[in-house]
Amino acid sequence: MIATRPTHAWVAPPASLAFTPELERIAGKVEDGLRISPEEALHLHERADLSTLMQLADLVRARKHPHSIVSYIVDRNLNPTNVCVTDCGFCAFYRRPGEAGAYVLSREEIFAKVEETVRLGGQQLLMQGGHHPYLKTEWWVRLFHDLRARFPIHLHALSASELDHLAKLDKRPVEAVIAELKQAGLGSVPGAGAEILSERVRAIISPKKASTDRWLEVHRRVHEAGLRSSATMMFGHVETPAERIEHLARLRELQDETGGFTAFASWNMQPEGVPEEQLYPEKTTPAVYVRVQSIARIFLDNIDNMQTSYVTQGIKLAQASLRFGCNDFGGTMLEENVVSAAGCFHLSSIEKIEKEIVRAGFRPVQRNPWYGIVDPRWEGPRGPQNRAEGAPRRPEVVR
Repeated sequence: MIATRPTHAWVAPPASLAFTPELERIAGKVEDGLRISPEEALHLHERADLSTLMQLADLVRARKHPHSIVSYIVDRNLNPTNVCVTDCGFCAFYRRPGEAGAYVLSREEIFAKVEETVRLGGQQLLMQGGHHPYLKTEWWVRLFHDLRARFPIHLHALSASELDHLAKLDKRPVEAVIAELKQAGLGSVPGAGAEILSERVRAIISPKKASTDRWLEVHRRVHEAGLRSSATMMFGHVETPAERIEHLARLRELQDETGGFTAFASWNMQPEGVPEEQLYPEKTTPAVYVRVQSIARIFLDNIDNMQTSYVTQGIKLAQASLRFGCNDFGGTMLEENVVSAAGCFHLSSIEKIEKEIVRAGFRPVQRNPWYGIVDPRWEGPRGPQNRAEGAPRRPEVVR
């Protein structure tokens, strides 16, 4: 018997549901700059039409970024290894230890890639490597030391679940791991591994990864160490709309506490070619992507930046998302291996990215890892220019 994929039960609300008294009330709170509750966010998810969501998300974006600019950073996504033992059924990139195609890059290969990145004006190296069972913190410390000794580049590296994995391998607190990596050159931490911050969902799609509470705790420790991190959400698989909002609520709670998240990015799962493809529904539509992203912009009032995901969505949908709350195009990604392993490959040149930003009615500017502007063409305020200026600070929120 041939297995068939499950289908999404959720259906987008028709435009005729708009302008109900409850929607008008919630929209009024957003327009007044007030915080909405998780219940109100879920109501928007289930009842608001896209036009309303676009208007509200664009309003919040313009309020936070009044200069009509869209930023991006020149970076590279470098994966020193693809060996991982978490066996996530949605990941087409990883290989088990000893499996055909498994690799650990040599220092020479890594240096060549980073040298090229710096030569092309790269500011940042996004570096992750899965959960290798034998590469402990010491291996990463030596790598960071070697890179920082040779190249002037920011290391945006090792997700929370990877840091948790290293702490387990080392048999010591994650705070000690973070401190040692920071001393070696770790600059910030990517938000990967969040998937959906709901234990029901994680038990299905990533049971061997850090739990919801542990993922958040590791980011809390990263922020306490004076480092920033990003936040992400991968949706469009087994989660419910309420669990999407639960995810956003957990992020907002931690941001209230630490102020450590620089940005939020979401993308829909890319189910083609993953190990357990038959368990997942077909890829969600562009309309669902902009719906989720706009609600994130409205709800996450304490995270300043919303990053589009042109690598997964394609550059035209990423351009459209700039009117659904996004103010950042992310990295130029001189290399990308993870989502491309699932047949999704949408890398674009800097010239193409800037052209699409301009066509959307914005001014493109290059930024640094702390979302300060480094573009010589920009004559306005530049924001944080180094780690000290970009350190975590609790945001002020109007409730």
